[in-house]
Amino acid sequence: MSHPIAAHDAQLDAQLCAFNNAFAELGLRFRWDAHTLHTLAPIAGERARVAAFIETHHAHLLKAYSMEFLCEAILARKNAQAPGEWPGAPASQRAAFAPALSQGWHEAGLPALAGA
Repeated sequence: MSHPIAAHDAQLDAQLCAFNNAFAELGLRFRWDAHTLHTLAPIAGERARVAAFIETHHAHLLKAYSMEFLCEAILARKNAQAPGEWPGAPASQRAAFAPALSQGWHEAGLPALAGA
């Protein structure tokens, strides 16, 4: 029998890897880590989490692409590798990351699009 924390960590790792691979396949220079997922966890729904990230940190992409297109492209590739939605952290753990949602997070030095 697997330990619940180990199973949660494995699912978190699988989701992160799938998101980061999807970003890379699309030429987006986003890179998420566990902190990013935990920061987005209070937002209900995977599509809304991706949209919030794009609106907050890469809004310039919306000049060329619709939010619907970006979310659909990212989630289709992500779900091909790791179907399903990451359930997020328990409320007790999310509270520690909540301030970062309003303050933002940064991918220092990375352009928003590959080759940009």
